[in-house]
Amino acid sequence: MTTTTVSLRPRYEGSNICTWIGFKHVNYMVEEAVLDHLRQSGFPAGALYERFGLCTDITDLDTKILTAFHIDDLAQATVKRVDGEGPLQLVVELTVERDGKTVKAVKSKVSVSFRLDPHGFDAEPVPAELLPHVVDAIGAPGAAVLDKVGAVEPVKVGDADPLDLLTAGKNAFAWAWRIPYFYCHFTERVQMSGYLRQMEEILDLFVEDRGASIKTLLDEQNWIPVVPKSRITFLGEANMEETLYTVFTVEEVFKRYTFTARMDCYVLRDGELVPTATGRITHGWAVIENRKDWSLVDFDDRLIGAITGKAGSLSGRGVS
Repeated sequence: MTTTTVSLRPRYEGSNICTWIGFKHVNYMVEEAVLDHLRQSGFPAGALYERFGLCTDITDLDTKILTAFHIDDLAQATVKRVDGEGPLQLVVELTVERDGKTVKAVKSKVSVSFRLDPHGFDAEPVPAELLPHVVDAIGAPGAAVLDKVGAVEPVKVGDADPLDLLTAGKNAFAWAWRIPYFYCHFTERVQMSGYLRQMEEILDLFVEDRGASIKTLLDEQNWIPVVPKSRITFLGEANMEETLYTVFTVEEVFKRYTFTARMDCYVLRDGELVPTATGRITHGWAVIENRKDWSLVDFDDRLIGAITGKAGSLSGRGVS
């Protein structure tokens, strides 16, 4: 099936500030639309794993949020398959009703790979339609994707501290974190939703480190962060109970209105930081006007100082 539709609602967990849904849970809706598309096409993720030993992995997720979701919204998701080599390519659009009109709320480009399960159980032959998208392991994407996301090279560590290496001379914050099982799937690997949670948390830690925490700006100015765009691309595999080293680097501030930062994730193997994922996120801030409405604001001097590093040191670090 080349095009499918499904109705979706955001999860209650994502309604953190008033009734608005954060970017992570918007991306969860995109993921649900993709899984439903596979079901309608005759390839449900559960059966693919149990019968054929194929692990369904979203390996590239590029999302633009055009309209904010509220907790009780009913979204209509349309998923279209796009021809191409390598991973299965899909375009997902979410619409929502606003004042009697249908409004496009989200557009997302998604890549899906079917990773062969390494655990050696008996399996049926892989369906021919999926064979072009089957991989032995998740590795770096093709050149066309790397041209857009930028190459990430391994980093030799030696006797140095990995967090110091990742932030030295940069407007960056880095964090070392043990990967728990509940960020993983198919028994061993971090899944896309795990990296979305990582992207959300590293921003939270970054602004707190710079003296402009989410709660500080909420308490003092009634400001909240908003995300119009995010992207995460797999470069390799990160496994349960490894330490994930994540660096958040500010790249651009646009007219005191938004800023874009890069997230790069590594695991330490044999004295080398091996890249497993990269991504970008664009942030703005909005003032809460009432329990239903908000509007974007220009960054004030404190927030500009925090984002650019002029309020303190250019780098920070955290461990959990």
